[in-house]
Amino acid sequence: MKKITMYSGDPCPYCNAAKALLKTKNVEIEEFDIWKDPAKAKEMLQRTNGARTIPQIFFDDQHVGGYDDVRALEKENKLQDLLK
Repeated sequence: MKKITMYSGDPCPYCNAAKALLKTKNVEIEEFDIWKDPAKAKEMLQRTNGARTIPQIFFDDQHVGGYDDVRALEKENKLQDLLK
């Protein structure tokens, strides 16, 4: 399984939805709250080429995007394969 990294914040319903979806795939998520850790917010901006919305999700070093992107992958039956 790939390492899942998610930059999030609280409160964030999209972050919660992304976590819930990914947990159905039995993966561990390394989560960083960008509101509590400004260094992680800066890191997120660098890794995403400036994306400011949360969540921002990575599978290993591959930027997947946010909740809508992960949900689209699930609907297309591609999410499980990307997680391998």
